Amino acid sequence: MKKITAIILAIFCSLSLFSQKSDSIRAKELDSVTIISYLRQPTISRLNNIQGTYNFSGKKNEVINLTAVDADITNKTGRQTFAKVPGVFVYDMDGSGNQINIASRGLDPHRGWDYNVRKDGVITNSDMYGYPASHYSMPLESISKIELVRGTGSLQYGAQFGGMLNYISKQGDTTKKFSLESINTVGSYNLLSTFNAIGGKIGRFKYYAYYDKKSRNGYRDTEHSESEAEDVVLSYDFSSNFSARLEYARSVYKYRIPGQMNDSMFNADPRQATRLRNYYSPDIHVPSLKLSWQLSPLTRLEFTSSAILGQRSSVMFDKPITIKDTINALTGDYNNRQVDIDNYHSYTNELRMLKGYSFGAVGGNLVAGIQLMNTDLHRRGLGKGTTGSDYNLTLVEPGWGRDMHFKTNNVAVFAENTLDVSNTLSFNAGFRVEQGETDLSGTIVYYPENEIPVNIKHKFPLFGAGFSFHPFPGLEFYGGWSQAYHPMLFKDLIPSSTFEKVDPNIKDAKGYNIETGARGELGFMKWDISTFIVKYNNRFGTLSQLNDNDEFFTYRTNIGNSTTIGGEIFLEGNWIINNWYAISAFTSTSFMDARYRDAMVKSGNDNIDVDGNKVESAPDIISRNGITFKWRRMSATALYSYVSKSYADALNTEIGPASGAVGAVPSYGLLDINTSFTVFEGIEVKLNINNVTNKQYFTKRPSFYPGPGIWPSEGRSMNMSFVVRI
Repeated sequence: MKKITAIILAIFCSLSLFSQKSDSIRAKELDSVTIISYLRQPTISRLNNIQGTYNFSGKKNEVINLTAVDADITNKTGRQTFAKVPGVFVYDMDGSGNQINIASRGLDPHRGWDYNVRKDGVITNSDMYGYPASHYSMPLESISKIELVRGTGSLQYGAQFGGMLNYISKQGDTTKKFSLESINTVGSYNLLSTFNAIGGKIGRFKYYAYYDKKSRNGYRDTEHSESEAEDVVLSYDFSSNFSARLEYARSVYKYRIPGQMNDSMFNADPRQATRLRNYYSPDIHVPSLKLSWQLSPLTRLEFTSSAILGQRSSVMFDKPITIKDTINALTGDYNNRQVDIDNYHSYTNELRMLKGYSFGAVGGNLVAGIQLMNTDLHRRGLGKGTTGSDYNLTLVEPGWGRDMHFKTNNVAVFAENTLDVSNTLSFNAGFRVEQGETDLSGTIVYYPENEIPVNIKHKFPLFGAGFSFHPFPGLEFYGGWSQAYHPMLFKDLIPSSTFEKVDPNIKDAKGYNIETGARGELGFMKWDISTFIVKYNNRFGTLSQLNDNDEFFTYRTNIGNSTTIGGEIFLEGNWIINNWYAISAFTSTSFMDARYRDAMVKSGNDNIDVDGNKVESAPDIISRNGITFKWRRMSATALYSYVSKSYADALNTEIGPASGAVGAVPSYGLLDINTSFTVFEGIEVKLNINNVTNKQYFTKRPSFYPGPGIWPSEGRSMNMSFVVRI
C-alpha cells in the first residue's frame, strides 16, 4: 500500500512539470449568478465532466434541481423527487417524511445502502463496512440539488454497486450579508412542519444555518413521527486559492411503528395498526472539515475529514404478525418488549487531487487520492425492555442478549485518468485498491464465543474504463465498465439462534457494472437512453445443512450470483408559447430483467435451485410520466407512476404463509398533482395532492427491520407550504 501511495504522489509531481494553461480548472472561483427565465428553468441536467476534484466524463449521471421541481419535499415523496431519473425504485418503510429509501438496477433499497450516500461530498452512511445504511436524514427543504452517479463511477468515491448519491445543500444569498428563508407546511394527518434558514456573506466569510422541526400522524392508525434537524456551515476564503469549510449537521426522529401485516389484514383494512408499542429512533451527528487548495491553474487539492456519530435505537414487541401483542393473562400486563441500540463511531479522512495536463494537442485530467476509514459499530440487542407502551429504552434486567463490537480499519487508494484524444473523443481508465481488516468481538448469550468470526480481511483491486464521444454539439455517446463490491455486513455474520452457523469462508460480494448510452439536447427535446448490465456475485443467503448428529441447521454463506440486464429511457419535450406559457412532458422509464444465476436457497430443510428466478424487489418495469404547465409564475405538474409486479423472496413465492413475510408484491399505478405559485417576489405557495385516486398498495415485504410482512404505503394526502424569502 505504501508503494502504491508513493507511485501516485510521484505521478502528481511529474505531471505538474508539464502544466499548461487550461480552462478545465479555474485559478480563482467566483460566486456565480445565473439568470434563467422562469419558463426555461431546467429540473434535470448532467454533471460537468470535471467538477471539483471529481471526474464524471462518460458516466451515467443525473442532477435534480430540487428548487425547480414540483414535488412534495416536506414528506420526501421519493417517486416525485426522483421522477426524472429512470429506474429508481422507492421503498416506503419508515413513515412519510422521515427517510428516502431508494435503489436502482435491481439492488436493495434499504436506507440506500447500495449507494455511497453523501451530503456536499461528505459520507453519511453510518458504517460502510458494518452497516452502510444511511440513517442521517436531512430535510429536503435544505437541499438545492441532488446528484446521482451510477455504479461505473464508483472507483473515485467508493466501491458500491449502486454508485453515489450526493445531496447538495443550499447556501445563503452571497450577494447579501443576511438572508432568510422560511418554509412552513400544514397538511393531512395533522402535518405541521417548519424550516427556517439564514445565510449570507461578509467579506471573505460565508455562513448558512437552518433548523427544521416536523410532527405528523401517519396514514395508519396510531402511526406518528416527530423529527428535528439542524445544520451550521461556516466558510472562509483565506485567499483566492485557499478556503476552509466547517460544518456540523444533526438529524433525529422518533417513529411510532404501526406494525406489519399479512395479506388478509391488508385486504381487510390497510390502515389498521397491528402494533401499538413499537418505536424506532436514529439520532445522527455529522461534523466535517473541508480544505480546498488551488495549487496552480491546473492543480486542485481537497482534504475532507468527517465523522458519523450517534445511534439508532428501537424498542419493539418483535414477533411475527401471527403473534398478537395482547395482555398476558398470567401477569395482567403486556409482555416485555425488546430493546436494541446501535452506536456508530465512523471516521473518514479523504485527500483528493485533480491534475489537468496537456502534451501538444492531447490533454486530459487525472483524479487521484487516498481514503482512510476507521469505524466502530457497537451493537447491543435482545435487551429485555419494559411492558409499557411509551418510548422507553430502559432494561428491566441488566445485560444484553447480544453485545458486539464490529471494528474496521480500511485504506483505499484510487486514481482515474481521462485522456482527451480530440475535441470530440475521450477515454478514461482507473483503479481503486481497498485494503482493510475487521475485528468482530463480543458476546451472544445463545452462541459459543469461540465460534463467532473474529477477523475478516478485505484486500482487492477494482478496475474500470469508459469513453465519451461527441460527434456534434448536442449529442454524446458514452459508456463504461467498472468493478464493485459489497462487504459482509454485521447482519450477514451474526447467527440469529443456536440453530444457525456462519460459513467461516464467507466472502464479500463482488461484480461489475456495464453501461452504454446516448444523451443530448436538440431544440425542444432532451434525452438520455442507455442499457446496462449489473453482475452481482457471491450474494449472501442461507442454506440448510446437517451437523455430525444428522440435525438440520441454517448455514449463512454465499448462495450464488445474479445478473440484471436492462434499459433506461428519459425523454423530455419543452415548448414555450409567446414567452407567457410553457408546457413540458416527459417519460422516465426502465425495463430490467434481474435473475439469479447458479444459486440455491434454503426452503424448510431443503436447498432449492433458484437459477433463473427473479431477484427480490426488482420489478421489470418502472415508469414515471408527467406533464407540467407553466403560466407566468404558476406551475402545475401531473405525475403518473407505474411499478410492475415483483417478489419478496428468491423462491418467487406467489402466495405466502400467514406471516405475510413472502409473496408477490402486486403492480401499482399512482397519480400525483403538485402546484406552486409565486404570489410576488419572495412569497410562494405550494399545494401537493399525493395519490389522488387513493390507491391502496405496498412496495416491498422486508425480511428484517421493521418486521417481515406487508407495510402499506400511504393513500391520498394533501399539504400546503408557505415560503418566505428575504
